[in-house]
Amino acid sequence: MTWKEWYESVAELHTMGHIPIQFQITFYEERNFGGRSYDCSSDCADLTSYMSRCYSCRVHSGCFMVYDRANYMGNQYFVMKGEYPDCMSIGMSDFFRSCRMIPMHRGSYRMRIYERENFGGQMYELMDDCDNIMDRYRMSNCMSCHVMDGHWLMYEQPHYRGRMMYFWPGEYRNFSNMGWGSGMRFMSMRRIMDSCY
Repeated sequence: MTWKEWYESVAELHTMGHIPIQFQITFYEERNFGGRSYDCSSDCADLTSYMSRCYSCRVHSGCFMVYDRANYMGNQYFVMKGEYPDCMSIGMSDFFRSCRMIPMHRGSYRMRIYERENFGGQMYELMDDCDNIMDRYRMSNCMSCHVMDGHWLMYEQPHYRGRMMYFWPGEYRNFSNMGWGSGMRFMSMRRIMDSCY
């Protein structure tokens, strides 16, 4: 299932009254919420088409991934309801260039992680957070995955540290084509839960 299909299925549930959807993030041109602003309630592949730069943001509701490159590329950062007066406060060295809304998920979480690209090597199935795949599975790398249920954040270092990447239901045979270059691997992963919203 593509991200678009997943979002449309969640949106359909919303129209039937099952899941309340109300996501909004406001980006500001300057640090500390100064300058011009832009309200966003969906994905935006290039924020610079609305403002020359975005240095701070407020998440009014929902969860978003923000990116330091256009088209959802480069380093990714998870933001939930709250104020972010400076992009450096979340570890970003540059300004926000694109954002992706994370649809709410209620139900089970399930993902298979693989030691090598193209679903090679050891495989383990997760249904909950894992702060260190080496400690839990004696697995030194995760270089591909298949997300069956839920939305996940994966981190390049144990204990949810280092660069992160957002994954939704689908097959991911190779992480290197997601904007970080070759040899990308992950060592810990956690679910994006209802409590984030």
